[in-house]
Amino acid sequence: MTSASGRERRRTWSMFGDVRRRPTPYEVVTGRFHYHFRRDPVPFEMDPEWSLNAWYLEHREGSPLQVDDWEGFRDPAKLTYRDYVALQHDREIYLDALVDRHEENATAATLDPGWVDTLRTLFIPLRFPLHVLQMVALYVGQMAPSSYITNCAHFQAADEVRRIQRIAYWTRVLADAHGDDLALTDTARRAWEDGPAWQPLRRTLEHLLIAYDWGESFAGLGLAVKPAVDTLVDEELGRLADANGDPFLAELCAEFGRDARRSRDWTQALTGYAIERNPDVAEVLDGWVTKWRPRAEEAVDGLAPLFATAPRPIAVADVTAHVRAVHDEFLVGASL
Repeated sequence: MTSASGRERRRTWSMFGDVRRRPTPYEVVTGRFHYHFRRDPVPFEMDPEWSLNAWYLEHREGSPLQVDDWEGFRDPAKLTYRDYVALQHDREIYLDALVDRHEENATAATLDPGWVDTLRTLFIPLRFPLHVLQMVALYVGQMAPSSYITNCAHFQAADEVRRIQRIAYWTRVLADAHGDDLALTDTARRAWEDGPAWQPLRRTLEHLLIAYDWGESFAGLGLAVKPAVDTLVDEELGRLADANGDPFLAELCAEFGRDARRSRDWTQALTGYAIERNPDVAEVLDGWVTKWRPRAEEAVDGLAPLFATAPRPIAVADVTAHVRAVHDEFLVGASL
């Protein structure tokens, strides 16, 4: 359209290109918010030698994970902040009711002491590694080349906070029923820092925290470490809890699994999009999976023996085999 002055009049949604349609509400509040990606000569309008500019140029623009246009990616759930809050508000109402019911029934007090001992070493320390998953998700979101990716990563980080908070709350409930020492920070910290079963996961996560290339951070977290940890916690721990007469923890783990599925969906969608736009990145992503998956499996192998300490145990081989099978299927869905 041309104005009387002869200049082309820009359409309201011209920043989205010649799409010939009204953008969706999801696109309106998400698209092209990262003004600092691929700016010339540096991402941010500051001194080109500024450390933050150098960081982004090295670890994002310099990453081998590149496509011609990241703005074409879409979250399969198409979540905006408003949508996410509404979704999790409803799920939190459900969890609050679940907690209330089990507290009224004094479920924690009826648990087998042997099972409580297993929870002390397997469940209570979980908030430490889950905090690392949250931190890495936030880094991926901070460094991502598109706000469509950033939103997914930040919602994932919020899911981790939700998981941590619920674990911490139920730890206090267990302590009220079975001894205050269960809720002491030192109880969880000693297991996390000194327990042999936790050291492979701790070592893996500490290395993941210093994987600064945004693509490697995304792949190490989303394609290797988090899928393994999620299956171990949300599925195998839930199954173990059910076998040991702990219906609350079984239901809680199932609820965590809902969030994990959403994370897997967007991760698979992003890898599929990247490979479609640039087939060469399949080799890049596969290289990172080859690097990080053995570390994730080592972490699972370290924790699996704790499943055999429960009064009604799950065999170590069954735990590790299930985690690997789920991971294999996930990677197929990620086009890898």
